[in-house]
Amino acid sequence: MHASSAFSPAISAESATWLARSGLRALNLGGRTLLPVVQGGMGIGVSAHRLAGSVAALGGVGTLSSVDLRRHHPDLMAQTGHLGAGEDTKRLIDAANLEALRREISAARELAQGRGLLAINVMRAVSEYAPTVRCALESGIDAVVVGAGLPLDLPDLAQDHPQAALIPILSDARGVQLIVKKWERKKRLPDAIVIEHPRLAGGHLGAARIADLNDPRFDFENVIPQSIEFLKSAGIEKEIPLIAAGGIRSFEDIARLQSLGAAAVQLGTPFAVTEEGDAHPEFKRVLAQAKEDDMLEFTSVAGLPARAVATPWLRAYLKIESKLQAVVHHKAHCTKYFDCLAQCGLRDGLPGWGQFCIDNQLAAALRGDVKKGLFFRGVGTLPFGEQIRSVRDLVERLLTRQGALQHA
Repeated sequence: MHASSAFSPAISAESATWLARSGLRALNLGGRTLLPVVQGGMGIGVSAHRLAGSVAALGGVGTLSSVDLRRHHPDLMAQTGHLGAGEDTKRLIDAANLEALRREISAARELAQGRGLLAINVMRAVSEYAPTVRCALESGIDAVVVGAGLPLDLPDLAQDHPQAALIPILSDARGVQLIVKKWERKKRLPDAIVIEHPRLAGGHLGAARIADLNDPRFDFENVIPQSIEFLKSAGIEKEIPLIAAGGIRSFEDIARLQSLGAAAVQLGTPFAVTEEGDAHPEFKRVLAQAKEDDMLEFTSVAGLPARAVATPWLRAYLKIESKLQAVVHHKAHCTKYFDCLAQCGLRDGLPGWGQFCIDNQLAAALRGDVKKGLFFRGVGTLPFGEQIRSVRDLVERLLTRQGALQHA
């Protein structure tokens, strides 16, 4: 029997062969049998339609990041890129981003060719969280993934879309219990839960403070079995697959996490540096060449711990952070009149929160500006070191035992 016939048409024939040889378990999600590989959502614009569609085309979960997608559309940037003061500015930018989201979902769907699963990642912390979720669902997205805050209201936002998979990102077993219990009252369960390790992941991290990043409650060896035990006690362990995220780089990592009870894994940085990644080549080079000593943790303007590469901008910012914190004060308006975050350390003058414009810095990274950009990255050596390879090569590597590679 051909290997692909054992799996759903959601997986490409080639990927099905890799999966069959790997001995890893497939992921069952959204009524589909998928590769146990999820591409994490990365903004601004790092994971747009090219990356998400390419991952889905192989049979994995491809994820668009919803944040400021207009930056991939010159016509939308021409309409909104130079807006100044005025009450219409935010409305026009938000409308442009929803239009960009619709375009990106459509383009990703075309690339996926009916395979895999397409998700949208929406930060709970962004001001346009609810309109973005609704727009993605109305545009036919397969799954909504929410991190950077507890999405207690996600079932309400998706009540008219029962077929869409709803996936919160959490970091410990307490969060899993809280979300499941709250959602049960709304007669909806998570279709999967991403368990993200804040000591290993990139970008915004699921811990209250930087000092908490090393708390053992976040270790996969603790949180995955504890979460499964809770789900078993509730009689729903077979209904909610757990997806481990943070620092995953190899087949061996996936096999170890599946042995702990995870159904699949989520990777961000390894996908960000692929040929199909939607960011500038310089963005990919910075991430691929970064060493462990180059990684810095700091508090983001969203009030969350974050991890990024120690680029010139980040080093310069951290040198003056204490001075900026000493003079925090509420601003009359957002520096860009965009108000991208519901709560912003810079705009709202929040002590202890970051004091910079995150939209400026992430947009600079997207276009490859090493001097000004904020380059989020997870820990760990990448599967191909400093090489920039294709999504296909990465997925094949992840589903192949290293011993088999060495003897090939």
